[in-house]
Amino acid sequence: MIRHIVLFTWTEDATDEQKATVTAELRKLPGAIPELRSYTVGPDAGINQGNHDYAVVADFDSVEDYLVYRDHPQHQAVIAQHIKPILATRAAVQLSV
Repeated sequence: MIRHIVLFTWTEDATDEQKATVTAELRKLPGAIPELRSYTVGPDAGINQGNHDYAVVADFDSVEDYLVYRDHPQHQAVIAQHIKPILATRAAVQLSV
């Protein structure tokens, strides 16, 4: 299984509405991309200072399934239209679990 983890930090001028839209749009992806085995998205719980603002954790049965998700037009549209406009930093990793 492949686990994809992405961490975002938003720009200082990102609005609550924009952040909520990111969550709403990302949560639509499991219905459009059947290769997603497990999908968790959401803002940092605010327990520790210095954390990123937002996380995406997605599980896939194979590298090929991950690549379908990565390149899927609906996923790419969410990135282009909702994430990139408010993105300050991004960190990502894919690991075998």
